[in-house]
Amino acid sequence: MTAPEASLQPADSDLIERARNREQAAFGVLMQRHYERTFRLVYSIVRHEADARDVCQEVWLTVWQQLADFRGEARFTTWLHTITVRRALDHLRKRRRWFDRFLSFSSTGEQEFAAPDVTVTDVAKGDERIALTRKAIDSLPAKHRAVLALRELEGLSYEEIAAAMKIPAGTVMSRIYHARRLLAKKLGAKL
Repeated sequence: MTAPEASLQPADSDLIERARNREQAAFGVLMQRHYERTFRLVYSIVRHEADARDVCQEVWLTVWQQLADFRGEARFTTWLHTITVRRALDHLRKRRRWFDRFLSFSSTGEQEFAAPDVTVTDVAKGDERIALTRKAIDSLPAKHRAVLALRELEGLSYEEIAAAMKIPAGTVMSRIYHARRLLAKKLGAKL
């Protein structure tokens, strides 16, 4: 998009105001503008494409329903990240309850969600490192995946992550440290 084309695009604040007045077209533009980032964040937490798309629908329905409550004290994207992370983690909790109720467990009592296996195609294409990294990320606890995604994929500061997840900044730093340490440990033996 060229600079003149970008200047013709309405600002988020204008779209938000129009969407608050229930202008569906403005909300549609706002959603299109932020959907891909929202999807990437959800997917980085739930690690399943179909589930991520379902969660994104829930996210945008929630945004539509709660847009009147957005006060503008933080950036729209920070508010959106809060809803997104909460919905993704809620999805994992629901899925965990379903697994707990209907599936058998390992002898340790800990049920980890199955990470996608490394496929023959991954290896054949030379993507073994990527596949192993994805598998290692998939094996992280959801709370660690969430902060890692917000920090590494979305580039949020510790304070922004704390606001999005409604946890202290110190907890964010601790979770990021532990997530990175766990990843290094898991990848160190395999790479």
